[in-house]
Amino acid sequence: MSGGGHRLATNIGAGTSPSSSVLESSNLLLACGVERHSQLRRAPNCPGAIGVPRHNVSLVRLQTPTSTDRPLRPSAPRPRDQHGPTAAPTGPWWHNQEMVACVALVSITLLAFAAVRDFGFVDYDDLNYVADNPHVRQALTWGGVRWAFTSGYFANWHPLTWLSHMLDVQLFGVNAGAHHAVNLSLHILNTLLLFGVLRRMTGAIWRSAFVAALFAVHPMHVESVAWVSERKDVLSTLFWFLTLWAYAAYVRRPGWRYALVVVCFALGLMSKPMLVTLPFVLLLLDVWPLRRPFARKLVWEKLPLLALAMASSVVTILVQRQSGAVVRLDLIPVSTRFANALVVYLRYIEKMFWPTDLAAMYPVSRTLPDPGLLALSVVLLLTVTVAAIGSVHRFPYLLVGWLWFLGTLVPVIGIVQVGAQSMADRYSYVPLVGVFIILAWGVPDLVAHWPRLRVPTQATAVVVVCACTMAAMRQVGYWRNSRALWEHAVEATDDNYFAQASLGYVLWKEGHADEAIPHLQESLRIRPDFPEAHNNLGVVLAGRGQLDEALSQFAEAVRVNPGYEAARDNLSATNAKLRTLDTSLAHYADAVRARPNDLAARNELGAALAAQGRIDDAIEQFRAAINIDPNQPDVHFNLGAMLDRRGRTADAVEQFRIALRLNPGHAAAREALDGVTRRGRTGR
Repeated sequence: MSGGGHRLATNIGAGTSPSSSVLESSNLLLACGVERHSQLRRAPNCPGAIGVPRHNVSLVRLQTPTSTDRPLRPSAPRPRDQHGPTAAPTGPWWHNQEMVACVALVSITLLAFAAVRDFGFVDYDDLNYVADNPHVRQALTWGGVRWAFTSGYFANWHPLTWLSHMLDVQLFGVNAGAHHAVNLSLHILNTLLLFGVLRRMTGAIWRSAFVAALFAVHPMHVESVAWVSERKDVLSTLFWFLTLWAYAAYVRRPGWRYALVVVCFALGLMSKPMLVTLPFVLLLLDVWPLRRPFARKLVWEKLPLLALAMASSVVTILVQRQSGAVVRLDLIPVSTRFANALVVYLRYIEKMFWPTDLAAMYPVSRTLPDPGLLALSVVLLLTVTVAAIGSVHRFPYLLVGWLWFLGTLVPVIGIVQVGAQSMADRYSYVPLVGVFIILAWGVPDLVAHWPRLRVPTQATAVVVVCACTMAAMRQVGYWRNSRALWEHAVEATDDNYFAQASLGYVLWKEGHADEAIPHLQESLRIRPDFPEAHNNLGVVLAGRGQLDEALSQFAEAVRVNPGYEAARDNLSATNAKLRTLDTSLAHYADAVRARPNDLAARNELGAALAAQGRIDDAIEQFRAAINIDPNQPDVHFNLGAMLDRRGRTADAVEQFRIALRLNPGHAAAREALDGVTRRGRTGR
């Protein structure tokens, strides 16, 4: 990788090669004994020395360039913290500092994320994006390409991301491990590109490597890599850094390279529209490290990029509004949005320095934040901003890094609220680079006046990277499956209605309906107007035969969101089933009256009563059936299920155990008993 500076290109006269002239000049200086001191002394053999014969030494003169010589081309000024280019090492690769840095970066990234190759898809957008998406599952087809460019599916327009998923299916099929491996490969490439871009712009190898290392293994970046659905994040960032690389090349040699800048930027926008802030980041880089003199040209040359950013923003807003993803102002007022945004900036900084309790979802608050926390956020943001502006001449990287962080978060900070999240780890993937730059350049400058602190500072940097690597490995483990993901989210956050509902849904899908119900109920306690939780609770209750209660949940979901098609369908189906049950209930009641000792009629009547929510009447019928024949495991299980719903857990456990004693292979009784035991409600 080349340094950021240029040597002055000089032309020696015709017939004299530059190397020979430089050598000849050097010999002349040595012969004359010239010393590079403030006061030059004549050597005894130097021409003009008193009392010493002159030697016939011909001076080497620069000759006037001919028409065939290239004109002198001055280089761009080199930043004061930039090191000059060094000669390429001729020894083994480990003597090359850039190669050592690249190998180290790849190694720590693989160490942190190696486990993802064995992960599956999580039930959090992955099914909609890949596993159950018919367009993606068909791999690369002309129809799929047309769909990718014309669809606003899942409230996004990012055709290049869809095409990348289709390419994965084309190459690997619907193989979750392979999709994870592609995400990891893109993340590694992004890490190396970030290192290369900073190295090229600043000339500083190890400061650039430190920024890239934090980018590679910071725990907040795990979500972007370990989540298949965040392909858009790692892919768009690839084009972000390629745009920076092309821009650096354009600054050094203006001309056709600007086309590369535009192309890379356009491809990035088609991967994820969050790149709309990149033109402003290029203006920051003009200040530092490129140090381009301010001129109108710096703004004019960004206009094509700004036009692309505006077009992408318009398309994104239209797609998200049509899909209903944009939260209305009557739900979250503008004042609340701005106040929450200020606090969220502080939370990002907090989690960057202390990355604990990271979760897949941080629900947005519909109320104003705590006044003390809001005041602290305002004071901190203003203090850092004023300090960065005040030191722009001495330490320009402070302002550049700080505005990089603030500016790149603007599209997702919550002013235009899209979705249920107040913040997200994935949103920090690019913005935190700005803070990393401040640390990588600021700390060494801070301790520069104390040479004894140099080694401890370097050791601390290594420790920080190692600690981030280990923390990232731990965070990666939470993405191994859906249950682990949401269990951790529930544990890491308070009053997280979304995580509670998601965990309940996952438990229901795994066949643990009894464990799912408390989480769905907790979700509705936190946010009573969450339609998905009402619908999912209704599904769980219907599966347990509690049709009346399920019907009320479906009705509430439709009331909160009249356009919720799944809840409307469930409401209609449950009503139809209840009407059928009314007929069945009358039939079985007549049968019991006609044949009081009919075991099957008693059991069916109990099941019909349970389906209508008449639990006490159902218990009576199941007990009557057991009195007829106490050796029926299914009846004992049914009685146990009703007793459990009444909260009589100890009696329920007794019935489950009787059912298992009569039939050790009774799967439903075994699962029910295990569920009660896990809840710790046996009462014994």
